[in-house]
Amino acid sequence: MDNDPLTEDQALDLVYNYLTTEGRVSTTQEILDSGAVPELKGFTVRPGKVSDSIFGGRAQFTGKDGATVDVDNPPLVTQDGRPMRIMVRTQRISTHDINRGEIPFKDQILAANHNYMRRLVEPAIGTSQFDVPGLADNDVVIAAENLQVIPVENIFRAYMAKSSTSTSLYQAWKRGDKTFAGHVMPEGLVVNGPLPYVMDTPSTKSEEHDVTLSPDDLMRLGYVTEAQYTALRNGGLVAFGMAAQFLRTKGIILVDTKFEHGINAQGKIVSQDELLTMDSSRFWLASDYASQMERFNLGEADELDPKSYSKEFARGFSEGEKGYTDEQRIVIATRYILGIQELLGRRFEPDMRPRDERVVSGLRTVMENLAAR
Repeated sequence: MDNDPLTEDQALDLVYNYLTTEGRVSTTQEILDSGAVPELKGFTVRPGKVSDSIFGGRAQFTGKDGATVDVDNPPLVTQDGRPMRIMVRTQRISTHDINRGEIPFKDQILAANHNYMRRLVEPAIGTSQFDVPGLADNDVVIAAENLQVIPVENIFRAYMAKSSTSTSLYQAWKRGDKTFAGHVMPEGLVVNGPLPYVMDTPSTKSEEHDVTLSPDDLMRLGYVTEAQYTALRNGGLVAFGMAAQFLRTKGIILVDTKFEHGINAQGKIVSQDELLTMDSSRFWLASDYASQMERFNLGEADELDPKSYSKEFARGFSEGEKGYTDEQRIVIATRYILGIQELLGRRFEPDMRPRDERVVSGLRTVMENLAAR
């Protein structure tokens, strides 16, 4: 039936057809410079690994070429006077701090993924995001309050997932580390096996390389206060539990995820950036994991190797500093499509307008409905 989820072959065809008609996509800066959104012409965009940011006032950051960029943008505030940050999701994918290229539909998929999960966990960790009339869940433009950033990523782990990331629990375990992020390394760990409890494993947040530290070290070095970290940990544990329980009803295991936070104009700590997406989390198919565990317990498999719907799947294609080939991009995009269908329980229906048109439309909607004139 037409409303049934896309099969793997249908998803592959969709992605392949997209690539055959793929043209040059403008950068967010080029879109602003074009004057397509008059209110934003003259703004300097801060590019990110996955999303670009537009905000008012002065700032300094490191550009892609390594040079320091000083920004002095016009004010950008909401109609009720709150500082605003507009984020534009891109199709870029980054692994091991290297941009590997663009994945078809990834921007739309992660937007829908984030908005779906944001509503679930918002009671536990708040949000900086504004709901803007006229923006759909898969819109790639997001408007939020421009927070005072807390430079900490808090990663919560329920399993010791196999990972090539240097800051992962798995790599620390392989090295024989006795502690990890302030926790004594549990005994009897199994690769991709469950942990005895959900571990909070924070790291620094930077444009370069994140560093895993214990909460005590984060406090000692001035990244966060004790009261702030208590709020981050307690809220994050509640949100993780809410999400894990809900996802189980969808046949999905929440393996781990990261939360980022900032302080809003009212002095409250709230979440920022993406929540519980396939880029910021690991998801496993529960039925596949159960069969894997059965074979492992019977001695029929040496290691658990569950089917993953997350960026970790893409990391397996990473090689040095090379970008992904078109063939790899197709496979990765297909896995993202199948993943969002598992999460939402419905067919993936992409917005097939050219990306530039979708970005301009989203920016105009935000400026018309939210921004001060």
